[in-house]
Amino acid sequence: MKIHKKINFSNMTSLIALLVLCVVISIAEPAFRTWGNMINILQQVTVIAVIALGVNIVIFTGGIDISVGSVVGFTGIVTGKLIVENGISPFIGVAAALIVGVLCGTFNGIMIAKFKLQPMIATLAMMSMARGAALTLADGQTISGYSDSFRWIGVGEIGGTKIPVQIIFMLFLYILMFFLMRYRKFGRYIYSIGGNEEATRLSGINVDKYKIMAYAISGLGASVASVILVAKLNSAQSTAGLDYEMDAIASCVIGGTSLIGGYGSVWGTFVGAIIMIVIRNGLNLLNVSSNLQKLVIGVVILLAVLADSIRHKAGKNK
Repeated sequence: MKIHKKINFSNMTSLIALLVLCVVISIAEPAFRTWGNMINILQQVTVIAVIALGVNIVIFTGGIDISVGSVVGFTGIVTGKLIVENGISPFIGVAAALIVGVLCGTFNGIMIAKFKLQPMIATLAMMSMARGAALTLADGQTISGYSDSFRWIGVGEIGGTKIPVQIIFMLFLYILMFFLMRYRKFGRYIYSIGGNEEATRLSGINVDKYKIMAYAISGLGASVASVILVAKLNSAQSTAGLDYEMDAIASCVIGGTSLIGGYGSVWGTFVGAIIMIVIRNGLNLLNVSSNLQKLVIGVVILLAVLADSIRHKAGKNK
């Protein structure tokens, strides 16, 4: 019960912060509250939100994954090589990219769970390997020229609603993960590992198995985001995904997920990702320089981490 109370509190705090932020920006710049800009924000948030969804599961276990940005670039190049350069069907190309993402995440999980490497070190190694693999495969070239059927994933719309397909994909993934974390034993075990790994192990739960699964899901999230990104831009670049890992982790923390593991929520992370994009969107509308935007985002992340630290200390003192 304590976990669910913390989750609900974090969700409410993040949601209130988002609403206040939207009101303030709307007053400062009326163009912010137009329907077109709202859809634009959701389109911008899709890739980061999907990556953050996978990273969130890893953080729930008390781990971290800083390789997701490089995995985005690597799986994007895999997609381009298969679909564009070798003429393989988009379905097989997408499936291959997703498998590669899962394998990258699984490798991270095995290194961490079986070989006891620190998550930061293991995923740092994968970050370098995946980026190197992307650069080698692409040979510095951009791969473009995808079919309309593939691009539908990133630029298509649902019927006459004008709602982008990528937003529907994103919401579906969040609903699915919410169900898994809230109503299946997978979610209970993941939270339990982050709360007290040794106690979870002693209770008979295969901790290594669920840790590996968590990192595999993180790799899958990165590859799904990569497919959406490539379809949206109509190009795959070996440098794609730079700094995406930081945005994903920041989305989790801003959304109330604790970096020590054990609690947080799926929807809190979604709200955290939206907050990140809303800040950037609002600052762009207000013509604030990109350098100053990075400063503002950094301050927001720092405040979120401080809030998490204070909340953790308050919980220990009870």
